[in-house]
Amino acid sequence: MPVSPSAQIHPTAIVSAEAEIDDDVQIGAFAIIEGRVRLGAGCIIKPRAYLIGPLTMGRRNIVFSGAVLGEQPQHLQYRGEPTSLEIGDENVFRENVTIHRGTTHSWLTKIGNRNYFMANSHVGHDCRIGNACLLANGALIGGHCVLQDNAFISGNSAVHQFVRIGRLALLSGMSGTTKDIPPFVMCRGRNSVAGINVIGMRRAGLTAEQIHHARQAFRVIYREGLPLNVALDRLRHEMPDSDVVMEMIDFIRESTRGITLNVDRSEAA
Repeated sequence: MPVSPSAQIHPTAIVSAEAEIDDDVQIGAFAIIEGRVRLGAGCIIKPRAYLIGPLTMGRRNIVFSGAVLGEQPQHLQYRGEPTSLEIGDENVFRENVTIHRGTTHSWLTKIGNRNYFMANSHVGHDCRIGNACLLANGALIGGHCVLQDNAFISGNSAVHQFVRIGRLALLSGMSGTTKDIPPFVMCRGRNSVAGINVIGMRRAGLTAEQIHHARQAFRVIYREGLPLNVALDRLRHEMPDSDVVMEMIDFIRESTRGITLNVDRSEAA
């Protein structure tokens, strides 16, 4: 049955005949569910939200008023192809969030689990968002970006297209990056790093030793003036048993856009 009998759908909502609505879904007044949209059990779609298929959403997501999920990408070469948006479980999309489906480059924009998208934040086409990421109010993510788990994008900040943001990395408020940000690193201003995201690492349950190792790696990479390859080789030789250091090294070596080596000395830690 496309619509579960336990779903609660307001009589003013518009729900496509192609939609599949699982158990205990709530759809509020004047919400629009257009095309092939699959809503997992326990999802809550607030009044005037707009969901456009092809879109698959997992369990217990909350979509607030004015959010638009699955609209066509803002891409000049898009020609109406049936690309899609895939969303995991327990995400929150606050007011006026916009997330676009993919282009034919990858055919898919993908959102993981337990992410929090604050009001007016935006995720562009073909992005991959991991788990437990937070986009604060007005945060903008360009197309083809990758956010690894627990990435934090602060208010009114912008991430250039094709950029990768590492696990537990942080982009400060009103900042912008056109370069990859390695795991655990804080970036502020325009393409400047400012230290290690110690608070985020602690909240995520990393140990004091892991945090210390990340600080050591930051110092070698950013503050000792070594060529990047030399710094990475030194860390691999000196700290081969540190999981966080190896994660930073692997991320940097896989980077195609490169990382900034500009350090804001007033904030570096």
